[in-house]
Amino acid sequence: MKKDIAKPLVKNVTVAIKKNINELNVAEWFVYLVNQNDFDIENTLVTSKGYGEQGDEIQKTSTLRHFLQTVSANTAVLIEPIQEEVFHLNNEYWVSYYVNSQIFDKKFIFLPESIKDEHLTYIKELDAKGILHS
Repeated sequence: MKKDIAKPLVKNVTVAIKKNINELNVAEWFVYLVNQNDFDIENTLVTSKGYGEQGDEIQKTSTLRHFLQTVSANTAVLIEPIQEEVFHLNNEYWVSYYVNSQIFDKKFIFLPESIKDEHLTYIKELDAKGILHS
């Protein structure tokens, strides 16, 4: 049965969103996978999608899939850019990866309007301010 399958606990792997100001003084936002472990993670698959509603209209984005061969220990790897036009949606990132032959997976959801300047904090692995999913 499904309930009998042991799911290993994901530790020290998370998703962060970083804000950059480009040369035209325009804000750009980027999503990163952060590995805070002292070991690499392998064969990482990240799916991303946005969903929610605005007024009475149900909205959703395309589902994107990203493969990352190796995410080194104590580093962050770019997943994708994210547009401010989807900040009013739930922005979901489902991460699956291997450590040795064990598979781990976890879903990270940035709730509507949670991606804001007032939530920026310093993230060591990015060496910059961003929003770290907790």
